[in-house]
Amino acid sequence: MADTSTSSPLPQAQIVDFLQATPPFNELDQASLDDLAGRCAQETHAPGAVILVRGKSQVDVLRLIVQGRVKVFFRDEEGQENLLDHRGPGMSIGALGILRGSLSNLDVVSVEQTLCLVLTREDFLDLIARHPRFSQHYLKLLSESYVGKVLAELSRPRPPQPAEGSLFLFSAQVGDVVRRRPVTIPAWESVQRAAMLMSDQRAGCLLVTDSAEAIVGIITDRDLRTKVVAAGRPITIPVGEIMSSPVQTIPNHTVCFDAMLEMMKRRVHHIAMEKGGRIVGVFAAHDLMVVQGSSPLYLVREIAAQNRIEGLYELSLKSPRVVRALIYEGAKPGYVTRMITLINDYILDRMLTLLQEELGPPPVPFCWIMMGSEGRKEQTFRTDQDNGLIYQDPQGEAEAKAAREYFALLGSQAIEHLVRCGFPRCKGGIMASNPQWCQPLSVWRQYFDRWISTPEPQDVLHATIFFDFRPGYGHLDLGDGLRDHLLRQVSGQEVFFRHLAKDTYAAGSPLTSILRNFAVEREGPHKDKLDLKTKGLVPFVDFARLLSLRAGVRETNTLERYQRLVDGGHLSTDLHLKASQAFEFQMQLRLVHQQMMHEEGLEPDNYINPAQLSELERRTLKEALGVISEIKSYLRETFRLGSA
Repeated sequence: MADTSTSSPLPQAQIVDFLQATPPFNELDQASLDDLAGRCAQETHAPGAVILVRGKSQVDVLRLIVQGRVKVFFRDEEGQENLLDHRGPGMSIGALGILRGSLSNLDVVSVEQTLCLVLTREDFLDLIARHPRFSQHYLKLLSESYVGKVLAELSRPRPPQPAEGSLFLFSAQVGDVVRRRPVTIPAWESVQRAAMLMSDQRAGCLLVTDSAEAIVGIITDRDLRTKVVAAGRPITIPVGEIMSSPVQTIPNHTVCFDAMLEMMKRRVHHIAMEKGGRIVGVFAAHDLMVVQGSSPLYLVREIAAQNRIEGLYELSLKSPRVVRALIYEGAKPGYVTRMITLINDYILDRMLTLLQEELGPPPVPFCWIMMGSEGRKEQTFRTDQDNGLIYQDPQGEAEAKAAREYFALLGSQAIEHLVRCGFPRCKGGIMASNPQWCQPLSVWRQYFDRWISTPEPQDVLHATIFFDFRPGYGHLDLGDGLRDHLLRQVSGQEVFFRHLAKDTYAAGSPLTSILRNFAVEREGPHKDKLDLKTKGLVPFVDFARLLSLRAGVRETNTLERYQRLVDGGHLSTDLHLKASQAFEFQMQLRLVHQQMMHEEGLEPDNYINPAQLSELERRTLKEALGVISEIKSYLRETFRLGSA
């Protein structure tokens, strides 16, 4: 069991102050806080003390860290330590084990002198039972429960990798990973001198300075190969002639995962870290490889380097492997769907680029837009295509005819290639290959104007798909312009908003009204299963879209919409917290369910069997679905829906 020592105990008043500042204990009333503070024991763990041992320690208390830090990890069969997380003040140890009634799934060791408040299992479960908002805080722990289901698989022998596991990507900041100071070189120095300096310093890049020693650019070892050696240029030219400028930067506190996404988006392998307006280091793709062992960057590089469209078919099949690692390492759904979206965007970008090389340049600028879950950046496993094509209004009939013919061919061929990459056709025909959804900007504006001004049932359906669009390729300003037009036209359109509200309000309940059982399918191929997408997730998506359009929020991602709404005072903190956590928990269930189906060789769907969930998962799912009733109450009061 834990190696502990005792120090001077904290006074009860100080414990109360700490709990009042620590979620979710800050949700408790004063009487409960005072009572809890009197019940808490205290432990001090010396550096290196073993607090929990995976598979051996019975988790019978919750430890709340007041001071210090611990590491959470597991060892594989070869004894290699795989780091999953670091936890510090305000974070807890043991909640998942108590909730699941299991032995510890992970090893926990103190990194430094660590002081913990200790709650008994009984006191913790009592708080869960008596305080719903306290209980909801632990929704996010349910995502971690899936780590336990696959730890056995993760610990099987596999290629050696560094101790830091994938979850380190989601907790470590780039400033924690890169410690060395950047190496600089004046702009007038030769590339030969730069190569020698890189070799001496074992650096993959150099920051270039001007006469005032201000950083004005960056050169990499790749620049030396491609811009000098391969181009046949003399090694005596100054580095200022081959440097990239300005230097791409991110804040020093950026989380590694976000840094990786930024490098993918900006198509760079090195990115400078900025702190207090000053560059303090350079984060490289290599650093990510060291942190993670294997990185999605490898797949993105393969996609970007592919020079045949047919080569993308096989590469797209590698995406689930990257996703699998994220899901099984316990990453939050938002991280997973962002990674899926980014990889899919790279496939689309490369495919359309190569396709234009085959067809020739377009007669007018165009923008490929994604809608539905693609537009919201909430794709899971190979969701159906929902896309369209906007092109600049042609000048004259000849240009209009050329545009119609070119984009009809581009749209139809692109859709076929996406199908062969594993993206099914939209059953409703909402694709760029459909002439209706391959139109000039003026026609798209007319579509949106009609849907807003005279909303019929079919128009409300269109709103749920098309109004979540985002520009994905080409002249993005065309897509951005359409978004600006939408927000202008929809402003103040309360009749239209009321139609959207009625549609969301009328959705069937996912729980039966009497015993709060799940409203599962009664017959057919999905008998006794719950449609998690339609009955669980869609109401949260529709609610966020409605309020965002009404508030003029540009974001399309559901969780980002909720955040912007609460930031702007358009949604209460309480309902924001409940809706966001309920949505995220269901997305986690959906991703894990689809991942398991994929590995079994089945076509992923959205139907889960509640009977196959643990008791805690079923209870939490009921609580998450119960938030839909609160959403409906909000809609009824805000839009005066009455008994409609």
